[in-house]
Amino acid sequence: MPKNVHVTDEIKLEGFQAILEPGKFGYSLSAVVDEGVIDKLETERADVLKWAESKLKNPKRATLKPTPWEEVADGKYKIKFSWGEDKRPGVVDTEGTPVTDTKTPLYGGSTVKLGFFQKPYILRDGVTYGSSLKLLGIQVVAVGEGAAVDTDSMDEEQVADMFGKTEGFVAKATASESSDHDSLEEEEEDF
Repeated sequence: MPKNVHVTDEIKLEGFQAILEPGKFGYSLSAVVDEGVIDKLETERADVLKWAESKLKNPKRATLKPTPWEEVADGKYKIKFSWGEDKRPGVVDTEGTPVTDTKTPLYGGSTVKLGFFQKPYILRDGVTYGSSLKLLGIQVVAVGEGAAVDTDSMDEEQVADMFGKTEGFVAKATASESSDHDSLEEEEEDF
């Protein structure tokens, strides 16, 4: 079954985020998207569920899990992603440079673009099934003010190619680091 990669426009992250460092329950990201993204996912979900239904042990007793998104306001939907250390999505800045500094403040309020796909699943019981969203990559457009690669993943170069370049956040020396360095030089000259 081929992957259909969805790339969002610029969206704001909502709520708790554990993107570059794991939280208490591992890595996670949640964001609110508009109805256009969900309409595409709903259409696609019918196809991925057909595939899952064809693999069920007993389709007549099957239990379909809810959609991996929920409506939070009129025409606005929350999508959530979680992953383990072995399935980390690529994170790049607006120029396609990998963001590796785990202290980068990617919290609720940050503006990003997301690349992800929808995947069918069947639980081990053989009768419970549904679809989940798998995050491939994140492009950081603006940081908020709030407090490894496998076959289903992309490397940073592929993530950068998926998004292209956008004006905004660049993962180079931050302003606070360069201003601290300048003030240290000035102090040394005084002595």
